[in-house]
Amino acid sequence: MTTGSVRRTNKKSKGKPRKTNKRKVRKVSFFDKILRAMPVTEAQIQKGLTWGLVGVFVVGAYSVAHYTGINERISSQIATSVGDAGFEVKRVEVTGVNRIDELKVYEITLAQKDRSMMLVDIDQVRNDLMDNGWIKDARISRRLPDTLVVEIIEREPAAVWQRNGKLSLIDKTGYPLQQIESDEIPDLPVIVGKKANERVPELTKLLDVAPALSPMVTGATWIGNRRWNLEFDSGETLALPEGEKTAAAALLNFARMDGVNRLLGRGVVHFDLRDSERAYLRMPPKVKVSASPES
Repeated sequence: MTTGSVRRTNKKSKGKPRKTNKRKVRKVSFFDKILRAMPVTEAQIQKGLTWGLVGVFVVGAYSVAHYTGINERISSQIATSVGDAGFEVKRVEVTGVNRIDELKVYEITLAQKDRSMMLVDIDQVRNDLMDNGWIKDARISRRLPDTLVVEIIEREPAAVWQRNGKLSLIDKTGYPLQQIESDEIPDLPVIVGKKANERVPELTKLLDVAPALSPMVTGATWIGNRRWNLEFDSGETLALPEGEKTAAAALLNFARMDGVNRLLGRGVVHFDLRDSERAYLRMPPKVKVSASPES
């Protein structure tokens, strides 16, 4: 028996590696990486998702109510309750009426009488009023508890349009207002010719070139859909060339000549400025005087 230290070994562990305690590593998912990269917290994102779901639910509930008619029934019931509380249309106030028939305005607006203020279709009332050619604009408002206020903006007649034997008042844009008879023609220029009314803005711009002559113009005829003849209160006719700029230059030149030599009111019947190099004048025909027979 030998002396010394004796190392005791465990037969079961002989030849096997010793176990070591390994630390578990948590894997980070791709979604977590995105959340960490965003400038918001996870709690904020969850809150946003929650409100988003609430919004989807509300929109869905509203859509269902809309398609099943629940919203309309609720609105109608509210409008009826408002009417029962005294908010019904009892009065109509109209302002701005001058030339048109005021009774027609009341007739259209009073169709809303005894209705709840909430049920009054403001847009429909306006559309009905705008069918009248004299009305340029109409503004309708509610004045609680029981009054509809109607403000009318009328068109201003600027000329008389004559075509195919018919006469119509038109505004400065050429918009037809109403037909009139020959004995109803007001003190306004008479515009003659097919679609001549559409040329009124162009004619106005032309006359602005010669402000001294403009008040003397009593009529204008649109010739061949290409140029103007102007009629003056002294009885003369002025034939202008084609083209806006060319016509404006000719009218300005005529105004200068009239200012120097007083062309109007001197017995000339017709001035023709269609030729850019010269002007043509036409005098009235001479009246032949027959000799008296000898007695």
